[in-house]
Formats: sequence, structure tokens, C-alpha cells
Amino acid sequence: MPQAFLYKAAPLGPGAVPLPPPSPLHPARSESAHHARPAATAARGWKARQGPGCPDSFVSLSLCLCHQSFSHSTHEMLSLDPSGPEWDCPLGSKDLEDEGPWGGGSGLPPTGCFPGSWRQDVGLDCKGSPEGTEARAWTVYYYSLLQSCLQQAGLPETQDRSQAPRTGNMLLCLSPAWLMKVPAPGQPGEAALLVLKAVSFHPGGLTFLDDFVPPRRATYFLAGLGLGPSRGREAAELARDLTCPTGASAELARLLEDRLLTRQLLAQQGGVAVPATLAFTYKPPGLLRGGDSSPGLRLVELSGKEGQETLVKEEVEAFLRSEALGDVLQVAVKLSGWRWRGRQALHLHPRAELGAVVNTVLALLEKLEEEESVLVEAVYPPVQLPCSDGPSPGPGLAVRICAVVCRTQGDRPLLSKVVCGVGRGDRPLRHHNSLPRTLEVALAQCGLGEEAQVAAVRQRVKAAAEAALTAMLALEAGLSAEQRGGRRAHTDFLGVDFALTAAGGMLTPVALELNGGLCLEACGALEGLWAAPRLGPAADEAAAAPLVETMLRRSARCLMEGKQLLVVGAGGVSKKFVWEAARDYGLQLHLVESDPNHFASQLVQTFIHFDMTEHRRDEENARLLAELVRARGLKLDGCFSYWDDCLVLTALLCQELGLPCSPPAAMRLAKKKSLTQLHLLRHHGPPWPAPSLHAVPCCPLESEADVERAVHQVPLPGVMKLEFGAGAVGVRLVEDAPQCHEHFSRITRDLQGEADHPGIGLGWGNAMLLMEFVEGTEHDVDLVLFGGRLLAAFVSDNGPTRLPGFTETAACMPTGLASEQEAQMVQAAFRCCLGCGLLDGVFNVELKLTGAGPRLIEINPRMGGFYLRDWILELYGVDLLLAAVMVACGLRPALPTRPRARGHLVGVMCLVSQHLQALSSTASRETLQALHDRGLLRLNLLEEALVPGEYEEPYCSVACAGSSPTEARLRLLGLCQGLGIDGPSYPVAHFLSHFK
Repeated sequence: MPQAFLYKAAPLGPGAVPLPPPSPLHPARSESAHHARPAATAARGWKARQGPGCPDSFVSLSLCLCHQSFSHSTHEMLSLDPSGPEWDCPLGSKDLEDEGPWGGGSGLPPTGCFPGSWRQDVGLDCKGSPEGTEARAWTVYYYSLLQSCLQQAGLPETQDRSQAPRTGNMLLCLSPAWLMKVPAPGQPGEAALLVLKAVSFHPGGLTFLDDFVPPRRATYFLAGLGLGPSRGREAAELARDLTCPTGASAELARLLEDRLLTRQLLAQQGGVAVPATLAFTYKPPGLLRGGDSSPGLRLVELSGKEGQETLVKEEVEAFLRSEALGDVLQVAVKLSGWRWRGRQALHLHPRAELGAVVNTVLALLEKLEEEESVLVEAVYPPVQLPCSDGPSPGPGLAVRICAVVCRTQGDRPLLSKVVCGVGRGDRPLRHHNSLPRTLEVALAQCGLGEEAQVAAVRQRVKAAAEAALTAMLALEAGLSAEQRGGRRAHTDFLGVDFALTAAGGMLTPVALELNGGLCLEACGALEGLWAAPRLGPAADEAAAAPLVETMLRRSARCLMEGKQLLVVGAGGVSKKFVWEAARDYGLQLHLVESDPNHFASQLVQTFIHFDMTEHRRDEENARLLAELVRARGLKLDGCFSYWDDCLVLTALLCQELGLPCSPPAAMRLAKKKSLTQLHLLRHHGPPWPAPSLHAVPCCPLESEADVERAVHQVPLPGVMKLEFGAGAVGVRLVEDAPQCHEHFSRITRDLQGEADHPGIGLGWGNAMLLMEFVEGTEHDVDLVLFGGRLLAAFVSDNGPTRLPGFTETAACMPTGLASEQEAQMVQAAFRCCLGCGLLDGVFNVELKLTGAGPRLIEINPRMGGFYLRDWILELYGVDLLLAAVMVACGLRPALPTRPRARGHLVGVMCLVSQHLQALSSTASRETLQALHDRGLLRLNLLEEALVPGEYEEPYCSVACAGSSPTEARLRLLGLCQGLGIDGPSYPVAHFLSHFK
């Protein structure tokens, strides 16, 4: 894994944070420079996948739980690279000779590094793949390092069960001999990666040493590419040209290790401040050629390594006199290129010594090979901040900032965590010679404790770190598969080292370099502070959590690519995303649809036209469809539906075909609303709390006589709705018996069959129910269940409806409920699903939170509609559609148990009856789409045509994002006022009032 090389520098950069005024008792000092030494790293292989005897998925809940109970030690295992030789450079013009890795190049690991007690007689040998003495020594070294991490975290040591291995989906391979590449059939030049032996991870921090016969296929691979006798090369070769996704490659690591390339990239494309640098290059790589120089970054291309004295002297002299250096007193001269990682000489010179700098550059030029550089860069003193208790007698403190940023859904960067190192200003500050601490603590130690200023520094670090990863991902996007090290090789996380510099009375983070693991290791060390018992609260969210989520997502995509799925019912315009996502995931879809001219018929592998509108014949239709599937020779991996009308038919068809699904009886229970409530009311447990606590009294209505009986059984006011309805069509608040009879008659007359209002469930009939009206706030809970276990839950809040109707008006995600109330909602939704027998699938549960707790409105035994899938994907990076198709294939979705929202969304519904004029002018579809494309709003189109009617569903959802609900709400309110969506008859401010 690439090493980090840290130093202090202070070029003028974009944006900065004002420094507090200097204290008269503590004047700023600038007498010392600050540099960091390199830290050599060693190879590590880390992979995860799934194997025989369990669902074919990469990582199940065990990985996510591991990151809850195993946070800091997990991070250490993500960076099992021992620190190599490090060399100090005196503050002056002295130089150091190059030195091989591990201080002598014996090829053997350090000894005596891990005091502790654990079993030594474990089976580290891999059957059929023996190791030599040197390789065996490294395997023992890494195993001992793992045990040391576990011991320090207070976790049990690894159990050796290599003679009787069991399944585990997060696997750590300590030796290249534990892995094997085999040619992939039908994919020339690519190979599948198999695991022969590994350490597997389980909830509670448990680890096991397992052998796998037959070997297990990797669905994601993250290899360490650092120094160490041959192991870096072996890891690089293992990671190259794999059929599974990889989070690193030797080719990408070399790009990270080229300081000149990354600095030019950050300065030009990312707008990130980098050290003022003069670079001499010899036959630079194509990625550097032709690029415009950035301010403070001068690139000089040499025609040869000899005879350059005059040019070098002129360029160095101009650089040392340039304004880019500001008031610095020293410069550093060093080599840049992947070959010099961990073994380069470092030379510090006073700025005034032109001859010494020139001689050092010329001497280093002799060592260059093609695509390497010699760098001359500014070395600035540490930032001096005024301390409240007067001046310090020492040289002051220097701060090094480490930021971990991860690639998330949609290839967007997300800052995961920031940690700092603090040290004396007159001594080198590097990754392994200072204790990690939070940014707040580090800045307070240096005299900056004002909350607003610290927040400003954090925001600037966040912007710069995320810009750095954005620039790297843009660079990767232009590379060929060969240049990246494989078709599926991508950078999934990045470490960015910053110096905090002062320029013009402002604080500015300056990006020193990028690394592939050292910053993550520093974050893990900080999280490990709370590992010991009784030392305080647990650390905050693990730095590796977004990385793990990305690994899970990429692994899931790998597993699902090429899967054959039968979709029952195509749905309307609001479900267009299904076909786009299926193409993106590489799914092979076969569609059953009643409309022979449906647009989706041209977007699938197989289209089966079949009239499914008469749902009273679902059992017969399921048998007929099963025969059609067999006749066409379809080899299905799964069958699913997201369309309300087709859910029972889908369950029956799965039963006929022997495919995974919740039982048809459970689907029938959930499909009929009164049946759901009455069934749960009888479900008193155990276990307690029973689902009956959440059910609401109701009565089914099929005739006027039923209405008369119901008004005496159900407390009024009540809610009348269609038994099989969707989209809140025909739902109404009724306050007395006459209103009940009137509404029943109107619905019976107006909505008799599917043709009267397609898509809302009238194919099941127009029976109704009367249920008690409960006061409270309304919420949606979207659940992912597998085998009766809750894998993920997402809670959103709804705004007040326009009574007496119940059409949705507004929504907010994440929920604004207190954590205890949110947990109550999730558990209520989960227990209601289990109470109905819904064990496998993605379900949407509508509830109200009353003074007595959650009360069930209804269960939708399918993925949430309207905007919900899109919002959850945007905020959490979790795709409910992908989860649904995985469950349909019998695969357990690998989902984060506590996903972190990356922001807040607040949205409002647009109705044709209220917004026809605006939707035809100021808020036209074209206008809304243009605003969506510019990132000013989030548009979810739910209907195609602007057709007003008495019984309507929302036309579209318009939402705004923000870092807080208030920010998102205010943006949305302003937008709605400008577009004409807000008005006296549709008061958006009122609908958003629940989200304050």
C-alpha cells in the first residue's frame, strides 16, 4: 500500500479560514521547519466472498456487525502493514544515502514485535500450496500482528477450525499462498480469484482460521501493495485482471505514489492547495505531458540526465526567489516516483543556499529513470496560534491532518473521518511518531478552540479531501482497463495528508500527498483509544464504514450480473428506473405484462403477454404462467414484482416454479387491508411486545348493511378506504354514519373496475373498509427482510394531509424522530410484517406515531413507491431494487446495519388539481427536469399526463437537499414559491411544518 510522506508547507491556496489575532504575549514564531519521514509498508491481501453452503453473497450482516463491535481492530487489519525503516533528516543541508527496505534487505520480517500470549500451534500452512521459509516467516508475522490487534481490542484470539471450516463472508488472507487465480471461462485475459484459506470475521469480534474445500470464489478483493520481500509484487499480480471488483491495483497505486502527478492533478482539476514545487522530470509519463502549469507548481522537462547544470541553476534560482515561496526559510529536495517509496533520500537546505540546492538536484538527477522526477519544494514552519495562557518556551506545535475519503454510490466522494497528529515544531512529524487525536483536540492544543473556526477548518478539509478523490476518479475514468490494472479495478478510498498553514492571516489546509492506507490506519488507531474497558464512550462512526458499504455494493453487483429474473407486471412511468437499473446491474429480465404495447416490452430479454387483470383467477394464472416459462426454457434465478396488483400472483408463481418468495398466504394477508389489521389484532404474542399493540380496529365493507354494522363497531371519526387500493385513491375521513354511507355509495358507483382508475388495485374488486382514525404523525418504514431477519430499515416522515383526503403532501428523510421513537417505528413495522408471515422481501409499512406508540396504517408487501427508492439510494447509497432482486434470487443482501445519511431531503407533492397552471408554465416538466439536472432540486415523476380528476394520485415529487432539515426545508419553500407550487389552496409552509 502506498506510503505517506508528510511535511509542512504553506502555499497560497483557494479559500482559507481566518486566523485569530496574535496575542501580544505569544507572537507567532517561524524559526523551525517540519518534515515527515517515510514509512515503508508491506503487502497485505484482504478479500471477502461467499462459499458453498450459504447464499452466494459477498458479505452478510457479519461484516457490518464486525464494524460495530470491532471498529478499531478492524481498521488495523485494513492496514496490517508494519512500519518500515524511517530516516530523519537533520535540519540543515545534510543528506542521507538511500537504504533498502527493512534496513538491510534480508527479506525477513522484524522479530520480537508483538509481546503477548496466543496459540502458536495453528494451521497456517495451506494444503497443496506450501510456502518457503521466508514466505512462511511473513505469514507467521502477519498472524501475530492480527492477534496483537485482537488482544489490544479486548477480543478473543483467532480460533483454528481449519479441520472443520464453516462459512464466513469477510475473509482476511495473510499469505498469497492462500489465494489462487484461475482462468475465467468466456472472459479472455481475466481470472477468477479463489480462496483456499483465510481468517473469517463474525459478529462480536470473533475470528476463525478456516480452510475451504472446494475453494471459495471472491466477489471483491482489496490487496495491500506495499513493500516487503516479493509480497507486494505477489499481491499486485493477484489483483490484476480479475473478474471480481478490486479496490486497488499496482497500476493505480503507482499513480498515487507519483507526488508530481497527484499535485498537478489536485491543483489543476481539484482546485486544492498544494505545496509550492519545482519539478525536474526525465521523460515524464503521458499523463503529465501537455498539462498547463499551476500557480506555484513549475514543471521542467529535461532532455537528458546529464549536461543540465545551466538549466537547473536558472530554474532553481528563479524558484527560490519566487513569490510562491512566500516567507519560507527552507526548501526540501527529494525524488518522486513509485520506485522511491520508502527508500528515498531527503535533503533540507536553507533557502539562501542556492549552490547547495543546485548540487543536490544535479546529484539526484543521476538516479532518475524514465517517468521519475526531482522535486524542490517549500518547507514552512508550523502554524503558531495564540495560546490563552501566554507564550510557550518551546518551539511550538505542528499539526498534520489525515483525512479518509471514500467513493460512494454514484462515484461520489464522502469524507469519512479526520484525525490529526501533533508534535514539536522542530522535529519531524510523520504517521507513526505521534498519537492520533481529533481535529478539535489538536487545534485546541495549538490555541484554536473557537467552535466556529474549528468547524470552518473541518469544512475546508472536507472540501479539499473530497475534491482530491473526485480528481483521482476523473483521472481513472480516462484510463483504459490495462492502465487501471483490470476492467474492474477502481480506487474505493483515499487517504489525504494535509498541513495546516497560515497565509495572509488565514488558515489553509494544504494537500501534501495521497496515500492508500496510512490515513485509514491513523483513524483506526484513534478509534482504538476506547477499546479498553471503562475508558469512556465508544468512538464515533468507524472510518472504514463508507468503504465497507462500497465494497458491499460492488460485491452485490458482481453477484447479480447475468442473473435471470422474471418480472411480473411492468408498472407505469414511476417505475421506469427499474429498466435503467437492470441494464446498469447487468440483469437479464423477462417480463410478464397484460399490456402488449407496454414500453418495457422492448427493454427485456423475453416478453410474455398474459392477461393478469382478473386477480380472482391468480391461482389458475400462476399455473398457466409456470407452464409458459417452462415451455420457453427460461432458467430463472428469481421472480419478483414491485406492482401492487401482481404481488399475490407472483408469490403463487414462485411457489409453482420453486423460487424464493414469501408465502402466498402472507401476501394475501398483507394485500387485504382489513384482513391485515384483524389478523394482527388477534396476534397477542409471545414474543412481547406483540403485533396486536400496533393494529387498529376496523371492519370490512362489501354492502350497505356492512356499513351500518361498522359504524357501531368502529369508533368515529374513522377512515374509509379501498381494501386493495393504492396511492390513497378514495381514502376519506368520515365523521358520522351519514358520511360513511355517502362515501361508500360514491366509491361503489365511481370505481367499479380496473378501467375506472388503472393501477390502484380495482382488479381485485372495490370492497372497502372502515378503520378507526388515530391522531399522530405519519411515517413510512422501508424494510429489507431475509429469512425473517431484519437487515435494514429506513424511516421517513410525512407532512399533514389535506383532510378530508389523505393524499400525501410532503415528506422528509432521514426522520426527525428521536432515536427511541425511530426504533419503536422500525420494530413495530418489523413485528407487523413477521406477524403476517412476510419473511423475505423489501416491504413498505405505513404507520402513525401516536401518544400510545406506533399504529399500523397498512403494509405494502413490495418496495416503497413514489420517491422512496430514489431518496434512499441518494441519501444512504442503498438500492432497494437491488436488495429486492437479491432476495428474489435467494441471496442475502449485504447491507450496512447503521447506514449514515449523507444529508437531508425534504419534498412536496404536486397535484394536477392544484397545480395545473404551474405545471403547464412556471413548473413545467421541462423546467423541473432542467433544475434537477443542475442539482437544484430532485424530481420524481409519478404520472405521465396532466389529467385532472376527482380521484387522483400525485403527479410528481419535488425535493431539495440540505445539510440539515431546516436548510432543505427553506430551500424547498423558496423554490415552491418561485415556481408557483405554493399558494393559498396549497400552503407548502404548512405541509412542511412537521419538519421543523
